[in-house]
Amino acid sequence: MEENKKSGFVTILGRPNVGKSTLLNKIIGRKISITSDKPQTTRNKILGVYTSDKGQIVFFDTPGVHRPGFELNRRMLKYVQAALSSVDLVLHMIDVGESFGHGEKYVIDMVKASKKDAILVLNKIDKYKKGIILEKIDLYRNEHNYLEYIPISALTGEGLVELVETIYKYLPEGPFFYDKDFITDFPEKILIAELIREKVLKYVREEIPYSTGVLIDLYDDSQLEEKNLIRIEASILVEKDSQKGIIIGKGGKLIKKIGTEAREEIELLLGCRVYLGLFVKVNPNWRNNPIILDEMGLRL
Repeated sequence: MEENKKSGFVTILGRPNVGKSTLLNKIIGRKISITSDKPQTTRNKILGVYTSDKGQIVFFDTPGVHRPGFELNRRMLKYVQAALSSVDLVLHMIDVGESFGHGEKYVIDMVKASKKDAILVLNKIDKYKKGIILEKIDLYRNEHNYLEYIPISALTGEGLVELVETIYKYLPEGPFFYDKDFITDFPEKILIAELIREKVLKYVREEIPYSTGVLIDLYDDSQLEEKNLIRIEASILVEKDSQKGIIIGKGGKLIKKIGTEAREEIELLLGCRVYLGLFVKVNPNWRNNPIILDEMGLRL
């Protein structure tokens, strides 16, 4: 037992693209959740553990809250609901510059229904004037009785020390749930697939980000000792032939760029040389295919 230490579970909840994954990566000090400017980037429930002299915070980065249209989205929403039911504290994260609408009301209703203590985290304060931040705090104060209202910038790190201190304030005393050096239980192969998908999201627009998934077909480390090399092959799934052509690009230029950038990040992750082969495959209904979703780590 860690004497006089705070320890507990915290879920990061919010609409798509409010900066939840950026926040988690910044606090943990390591990239465990992919980021992009596209909504619904995070699909899995990702666990990240922050340990300090004061205690241990076990974070859950959840998919952005949205109304489900496919089996993929239904599973994403179930991750959110499961995370809410099993934590000590909720961080309801908003983009301080976004207008208040039905989507945000839906998230507030989820917070209320969970009956969990919640902190409102107002993100992206580096982009807006103080007056707008204060107006948002007043608006949300009328919607729900939050424990605290913490303005931050997940991108620059502003306000994160105060946020972590505030989280500790409301967590119970208790033993650590994980070893001090433990960071995440996110499977390495799933993270590799996500790093590839992150690069796809970087370069494609319109409906393609929502209809793209990545499967790892081959992970061969038999040459690791002799050549410091791991061979990886992955399929990028799309729903239409036209999407396949866009991702491949003219003369294969875009798929090559995606592969190069993904390989560089994977090599940093694995600490060795990587051969990465990418293949774009059309599967019109993959977002409703339970077998494929299971392979992607999106298990219920």
